Amino acid sequence: MSTDVVGRPLSRVESRLKVTGTAEYTADVQIPRLVHAYMVMSSVAVGRITSIDTRSAEAEQGVLAVFTHENMPRLKQPAYRPFFKPYIPIQTPDIHHAGQPVALVVARTLEQAQRAAELVEVAYESTGAPHSDLTDGETFLPPEGPDGPNTSRRGDVKRGMAQADVRISAEYTIPMHHHNPIEPHATTAVWEGSKVTVYETTQGLSNTQHVVSEALEVPLADVRVVSRYLGGGFGSKGPVWPHTVLTCAAARVLGRPVKLVLSRAHMYTSNGHRAQTHQRIEFGARRDGRITALDHVITQQVTRDDVVLFNSSEPIRMLYDIPNLSNEQRAVRLDLPTQSFMRSPEACTSHAQEAALDELAYALDMDPVTLRKRNWSARNMEDGKEWGSNHLLECYDRAAKVFGWSRRDPRPRSMREGGELVGWGMATAAHTTGGRPGSGARMTLGTDGKVLIQVGTQDIGTGTYTIMTQIAGEVLGVPVADITFELGDSAFPSSYTSGASTTAPGVGSAVKRLCTVARSAVVGLAVTQPGSRLRGVPAERVRASDGHLFDAADPRVRVSYRSVAGHAGRPLAFQVVPTDTPLGYSVGAVFVEVRVDPLLGRIRVTRVNGCYDLGTVLNRKTARSQVLGGVIWGIGFTLFEHTLVDPASARIVNPDLSGYLVPVNADVPDVQVQFIDEPDPASNALGARGFGETPMTGVTAAIANAVFHATGKRMRDLPLTLDKLL
Repeated sequence: MSTDVVGRPLSRVESRLKVTGTAEYTADVQIPRLVHAYMVMSSVAVGRITSIDTRSAEAEQGVLAVFTHENMPRLKQPAYRPFFKPYIPIQTPDIHHAGQPVALVVARTLEQAQRAAELVEVAYESTGAPHSDLTDGETFLPPEGPDGPNTSRRGDVKRGMAQADVRISAEYTIPMHHHNPIEPHATTAVWEGSKVTVYETTQGLSNTQHVVSEALEVPLADVRVVSRYLGGGFGSKGPVWPHTVLTCAAARVLGRPVKLVLSRAHMYTSNGHRAQTHQRIEFGARRDGRITALDHVITQQVTRDDVVLFNSSEPIRMLYDIPNLSNEQRAVRLDLPTQSFMRSPEACTSHAQEAALDELAYALDMDPVTLRKRNWSARNMEDGKEWGSNHLLECYDRAAKVFGWSRRDPRPRSMREGGELVGWGMATAAHTTGGRPGSGARMTLGTDGKVLIQVGTQDIGTGTYTIMTQIAGEVLGVPVADITFELGDSAFPSSYTSGASTTAPGVGSAVKRLCTVARSAVVGLAVTQPGSRLRGVPAERVRASDGHLFDAADPRVRVSYRSVAGHAGRPLAFQVVPTDTPLGYSVGAVFVEVRVDPLLGRIRVTRVNGCYDLGTVLNRKTARSQVLGGVIWGIGFTLFEHTLVDPASARIVNPDLSGYLVPVNADVPDVQVQFIDEPDPASNALGARGFGETPMTGVTAAIANAVFHATGKRMRDLPLTLDKLL
């Protein structure tokens, strides 16, 4: 096995295509006779359509059809789980939320479709006042969530609290958030007879294939989904949303390819969001810092029609060695669009836990790092099993040293520079990875020695093309320049959704297994082929490097992959089937410096240092990129992001990037990144764990903790805006 490919900061193999504009994203796809669709959205949140007049729209130049609940083909509600919308719109006159699609206009150009959509007249009958905030409705405890039961208990919390010398309790709120990837959601549906090809912005090719098959009642084998590149998704493109199946249905009726690209405003009601949350958390601890009990209740928004909860509580249940614990995940039904996955779904409960731990550290007069070390656990505290590896203690030490944490004066408002208050805060970063179905993979070794690997997975911008090429090069001992890794086509062996930090361990495991099988087979040929220089050498003594197989006892005795395949006289094909990936936990420690203007209340994050344990680092450049993205998102989560809803109409009032604020370059400080880079023996992907969602966790609480250190004011309602500080 080669040893110099994995870990290298290799630039993305597709980078030239992207920077030259030749990488074809979904909305770039051009098909002959293509026409364009645009949606008309409901202006009310609760009610029914009493009439819909499409005559003016249909009379517009270029308009081919206007689909409403009166003429849209009947579609079957998919039972496949990644379709989280509990209904398909434009099937009945019922309205479930403001911004629900009520009509679909198809025209020869996008501009014609948009103009015609403005002319559709809809009358509604209201059936009640909408509920749009957690305070509007009653909480309830759903029996089951996407990750199991919504209650988790161990030990005796009441007794644990009685044993505590110090107890703190607090309440934290986090508003609704929206994803806002640069690339909007897009679908192009192309029918050829009874078969359909769907060009889709998706984090799950298989999800889209199954949902389209069910909704349109087409055999699965007759649905092909293609998604070569994705301009961000952050969870929003993991489920399959109604606009996809509506576009496919319209294309089948019209007998022409139809393209639908959501507007930025439409994305605020059409593809999920992070649900608003309220958390109540109570800690009890002894004077030495050992936590005796934790009581936690998180309440989050669901729709009227479903009760699926997506802000998960793994950090509460798993991270620290807490003997007595109670965790409940409650819900409130509101008249809002469907909530869904959003990057780092464990970030909400992580924020409350890590901010409350800072409060506990002050109550104990203890360093926040020391408190966390006292309660470190090498086990998954939910099931008692040891993690494959956990180097969190080393992360604390290394990050603290580089940050200069020992120079911190813990007293609030004690550190200043110029006219600004300086605050230092820290928190633990942790997120589950894997624990989901894995991937299949297939490979062809050509007679020219070139390697082609195909997996029906997605590159959501995280570097999947590149790290899978590196894994293949490492295992095969073939230069990465001789390897082509193809993805983004459901015709390839199936793979799980690119979410829950599963792609690196899931697809990586499949590529490793595939290349191990292929290398063994090629070695078998090399030691038996007539004329081979390795003929007769024991197979276990053969090594691979730089496109060659060689005898470990005498490296001069070697043959190339090309010569072995060429001697076989045909391309060599190999395939592996999916296997489940083990659950892992990627962890880290993040330290943050903020500066606060005491007169204006302006908060600036000026320095971030993080050290992370993600098992084997497959590519230092792409891993660092994940940290930078997580830190930037953490800054937005804590200081800026807030979806606003009008309580009277339940309409989103800031559905664009002028009103929904995200960080820009001027908001991003120097970010220093360290990695432990020790293989996790439980991982089947060369010791690597998933990592993409870990870096955002920890950042949010570290910023809030630093703001308290700077100002002496504890703010528990996000975002931390200047009006709250002043």
